[in-house]
Amino acid sequence: MLLQIQGISKTFVDRTVLDSIDLEIRPGEHIALVGPNGAGKSTLLRILTSEISADAGTIGIGPKVKVGYVQQHIKFPEGATVWSEACRAAGELTQLVSRSEKITLKLADADPHEGRALLEEFDRLQVEIHQRDAYNWEHQVHRVLEGMGFERPTWSMSIDKLSGGQRNRLLLACVLIGQPDLLILDEPNNHIDVETTEWLEQTLAASSAAILVVSHDRYFLDCVAQFVVELIDGKIDRFKGNYSAYVRQKEERLEVQRRTFERQQMEIEKLEDFVRRNHVGQKSLQAEDRRKKLERIERIERPREIHMPRFHFPDATRTGDIVLRCDKGSKAYGSLTLFDRLSFQIERGQRWAILGSNGAGKTTLLRCLLGTESFDQGLVELGAGVKIGYFDQLLSQLQLDSTPVEAIRVPHKDRIDLERRNILASFGIQGDLATKPLRLLSGGERNRTMLALLAAWESNFLILDEPTNHLDLWSREALESALLNFDGTVLLVTHDRYLVNAVADHILVLREGKASVLNGNYEDYRHWIREGLAIDDRGGVWGQNPSSARGVVAASPAPSSKESKPKSDVPGSSEKKKRKFPYRKPEQIEEEILAEEMRLGQLQAEMVMPEVLRDGPRVKKLHADLQETEATLQRLYEHYEEALELNG
Repeated sequence: MLLQIQGISKTFVDRTVLDSIDLEIRPGEHIALVGPNGAGKSTLLRILTSEISADAGTIGIGPKVKVGYVQQHIKFPEGATVWSEACRAAGELTQLVSRSEKITLKLADADPHEGRALLEEFDRLQVEIHQRDAYNWEHQVHRVLEGMGFERPTWSMSIDKLSGGQRNRLLLACVLIGQPDLLILDEPNNHIDVETTEWLEQTLAASSAAILVVSHDRYFLDCVAQFVVELIDGKIDRFKGNYSAYVRQKEERLEVQRRTFERQQMEIEKLEDFVRRNHVGQKSLQAEDRRKKLERIERIERPREIHMPRFHFPDATRTGDIVLRCDKGSKAYGSLTLFDRLSFQIERGQRWAILGSNGAGKTTLLRCLLGTESFDQGLVELGAGVKIGYFDQLLSQLQLDSTPVEAIRVPHKDRIDLERRNILASFGIQGDLATKPLRLLSGGERNRTMLALLAAWESNFLILDEPTNHLDLWSREALESALLNFDGTVLLVTHDRYLVNAVADHILVLREGKASVLNGNYEDYRHWIREGLAIDDRGGVWGQNPSSARGVVAASPAPSSKESKPKSDVPGSSEKKKRKFPYRKPEQIEEEILAEEMRLGQLQAEMVMPEVLRDGPRVKKLHADLQETEATLQRLYEHYEEALELNG
């Protein structure tokens, strides 16, 4: 047993957040701690790491158990660099190697008795060194720093020059390098982009260390967790499996608990009714018997449920078929190109997500599309009847001195207080919360007020920049449901891959100044990455040929000059460039491409057969057939691209 807590309780003022909690963590277990905002998750972690004390209960940690925890306000040594701190975190590994080397030197001059003791210690050290791969400690430091997004030029940087997000990533990197027996992580994927999150979750999933993690990232919890511990109303329940398994099991348990509770309540009501009607009179003895029976009943607690708020956006008014068109948009800051000649169009009812690492230009692109920032070149056109509702991740549209009821007042709609309260209620802002100043509300409550403001605007095109910030798991599910039921158009930037996977039907990827568009969701995008179909020099997600890139529209290659193209080059313009090939539907060309690719594969397989290689004339004919098939495929690829571009 690595860690065992018994009877842990904690009360703040008049609210008990932990009520006699018991929890055990065994070696190698990966446990996710979940619960609504304010349930006490971070409080429990802070008690486990001795940041605060419990009101009651005991904590037992096994002998020699090393606990790794990312502290929020740690001070680094003066003058420390990224590399020096990472090496300091690997101190135990380097000490193991150093002790082993010292013993090797001592063995040369040791007498037989001392030599046996030294050999025993050397053997013990070698076992631990190999278990922890200590001889390769430097390689481990490299791997973790690069995985956590620190490129080699940053390793010599002073920590004083790092941003807050970079410091948090360095703290987490140092904890990982130290190879603790138990990792306690509170929102470890805050401040890191999707690529780093993916590396982290793969590293944690493969780790032999025990892990206790709090995270609002459902995709992350699905990858890492083997068990889920739910904290609600001061109590915990344990479930086997990852987050998705927990959701299923929780609903199954609730069904059983509800039925059991309701049956007992019905029985209690019948007994109480009989006692009430017959406590005097002929049936008083029977009433007394039932009263005693009532006293003996062991009352079943009402099931502990986490009620998901019901977010709702009003029905969207109709727009034109094309909601937004971006034509050859480019943006750079000095020598840093965010995107170059980016072209795409969003049609009515589509739900787009923009993916990319931190600094790739996602928020900048949104601002250019909104017109609050301008492209260096290119243009944006909105369709007919489009009413944009913009969720700014900084919530700058909210005045912190106003109340939610006042904050969602919009000029074009004169709603009474009750109507505005109803809108707020549909995003979980009810009762006293609706009349408190926003500055007194939590981040999640302000976030939900901002979503309610978008609903009050009755927007038909939602542009959302990190709308899940500060939302707990259940509020994220509510937002997911609301977006799926929204009949307008959505453009979304978020680190929540679970949300992207559930909602998006198109993905725009920004990476290193290039861009691509994929028809599909996050899992489709991951499939492209696994298949090695990364963004190539043309800026598109392409494989060996366009048939492999079905549904993908590549951004245009960089132009040779910065001059804007004439209006006739805008997609959908009546003036199109001349066709090189006759008109054909892309689907027909795809079928022919697939047939030719199968033929190419058969020819390539035939070319390596031993009996063929010994037959000179046959090899010569196969070689000619291969060249002809490759040339045919090349023409089909060009025809396919032309059809995609000009058939619309």
